[in-house]
Amino acid sequence: MQQLPGHISVIIPAKDQAPFIQDSLASLERQVTDLRRLEVLVIDDGSSDGTGQIAAQFHDRLPDLQIIRNDTARGLATARNQGLAASTAPHIVFLDGDDWFAPGHLERCSTELDTLDVDFVRTDHIRVTGGARVLHRTPQARRGIVLDPRESILPEHTSSMVDYPYAWAGMFQRRVAERGLLEFPAGLHTAEDRAWIWNLHLNCDSYAISNAPGVMYRRGIPTSLTQIFDIRQLDFIQAYRLTFNIVAKDPEAARFWPKAIRQFLAICAHHLSRRGNMTREVSAELALRIKELLLELPAVELRTAFAALDGKRAALLRELLPIGNTPMERSHA
Repeated sequence: MQQLPGHISVIIPAKDQAPFIQDSLASLERQVTDLRRLEVLVIDDGSSDGTGQIAAQFHDRLPDLQIIRNDTARGLATARNQGLAASTAPHIVFLDGDDWFAPGHLERCSTELDTLDVDFVRTDHIRVTGGARVLHRTPQARRGIVLDPRESILPEHTSSMVDYPYAWAGMFQRRVAERGLLEFPAGLHTAEDRAWIWNLHLNCDSYAISNAPGVMYRRGIPTSLTQIFDIRQLDFIQAYRLTFNIVAKDPEAARFWPKAIRQFLAICAHHLSRRGNMTREVSAELALRIKELLLELPAVELRTAFAALDGKRAALLRELLPIGNTPMERSHA
């Protein structure tokens, strides 16, 4: 298909999303005046409920719809990468199979992406739980102007743009993908966007916050990994090992270590607080993997970040790595 101005690739990974994929695809019909501008790539990631067949029913409604089928599920990160590799449009956006875009969202993002000539734009999202909808704004308040991604990583003690990692809350220029900055760590089932967002903000040149209508993010789905407590939840630890590798290689690593470590400790405490819902084996593996990664971090920065934790979080983590023990006193290699 010949590309039109403002052509947009929409990448939708979907595993067992039969109850929701129709909403996702129907929302695309209300995005732009000429639907030929949308290249829609649905990655049916090993679904067993007919997700791909339902998506295929939209071929007549979305002129450039492609279904990519994985017979065996390969995970969200890999599915997104598959869509990325198959995409061709100058503008790229991600959408999960159980979410949808507010009308006109993509049009606004695409216009601002070109008008400001930034590497990417980020947007607000609306969390949908049952019949309730709550708007969640980006941590960066300045809108409609060119911003430096690196300068939006800090401050370390409050929410910043690296605490807003949602891949679907924005749009990206093709040039970002060509630099390899849109790929996700292959094989991760959860937290795949943590290293991704750090890589984006450390290595892109410009971005902006758009006032686009937003993404509808569906919450409370029983099959969502956020509601499941099996071994896949532990992928967040590997995601942060990758994040720390990215930070360590940066020329300003010392500037960003406090933020990265503080972020990791907060997420560790969250998962440790949910150990009662895990099997004994998964709970033990969680503690072991956290401890192993904590011991790899710069000792001084780790001690400082630990000291800043509130009492409840500190208590959860202290049992894994008491401050002042020998491992904490060594310098970082």
